[in-house]
Amino acid sequence: MTDLNGSRGMRLIAGNSNHALAASIGQYLNLEPVKAQVRRFADMEVFVEVQENVRGEDMFVIQSTSFPANDNLMELLIMIDALRRASARRITAVIPYFGYARQDRKVGPRTPISAKLVANLITEAGANRVLTVDLHAGQIQGFFDIPTDNLFAMPVMVKDIMDHLGGNLPMVVSPDVGGVVRARALARRLGTDLAIVDKRRERAGESEVMNIIGDVEGRPCVLIDDIVDSGGTICNAADALLKNGATEVYAYATHGVLSGGAVQRIKNSKLKSMVVTDSIEATADMKSCPNIRSISIAPLIGEAMRRINNEASVSSLFD
Repeated sequence: MTDLNGSRGMRLIAGNSNHALAASIGQYLNLEPVKAQVRRFADMEVFVEVQENVRGEDMFVIQSTSFPANDNLMELLIMIDALRRASARRITAVIPYFGYARQDRKVGPRTPISAKLVANLITEAGANRVLTVDLHAGQIQGFFDIPTDNLFAMPVMVKDIMDHLGGNLPMVVSPDVGGVVRARALARRLGTDLAIVDKRRERAGESEVMNIIGDVEGRPCVLIDDIVDSGGTICNAADALLKNGATEVYAYATHGVLSGGAVQRIKNSKLKSMVVTDSIEATADMKSCPNIRSISIAPLIGEAMRRINNEASVSSLFD
């Protein structure tokens, strides 16, 4: 049955990971979230109670598995189980930031592939479909045995770059060799040039910039990445670009993990601005940092959800 918004039994439910994004998605779709309790017992076990009838509904569970990653993951799994037992027609796990994505392969003997384990957990809990944004590694889509849509935040970033830097089109820079495909795609959309930062990582959480591939002298530069965690790579890359003649450096990333002292590191860096999406809810430190800014992917996710509900093409969003 189709409602006044053109959706067929479409309902939203949200965990505690990102209330602001869930509210923005609901506002975009003109839908009120299903009333539910997602809380803790005294020993911190997760308890979920869906307080409305969802039998036969097309349910979308909005939950990033960001910090605290394990708590938010358990909330997601238990919400999915609750909806399955409440006879929802279809359950789509909407995971704007998919945690554990960096553990997508064996990095040494006797180490796990945790991204595959998490995919199995979500599937076994009862999800029928997954919707996520800028997976750290595209092959993680293949870890799921259910349909998986991986959205790209790049159109939102392109618009923001044109709005703020369009008068002096910047050079796009990949902060490492692994991000060249992403940077090349952004450079192509902007119609500008590409440079690469060649770095050597001595140990986890630290990076040493070696040299710049490309001529950045006299050019403003935009660093593009999917995840910014410690902020070390981005800040070191900015220093290297300025030493090689770049006039100013901006950074864009889909997922602002920004753990530990990352916010202070970016605040003290030579970056003009660090722009992240709201896939992870901003902390108070992020909101008060003068050179960190957030842009919303709620319309992007909301439109993809509408298309999934209406059995329309999601990939055409990026044509």
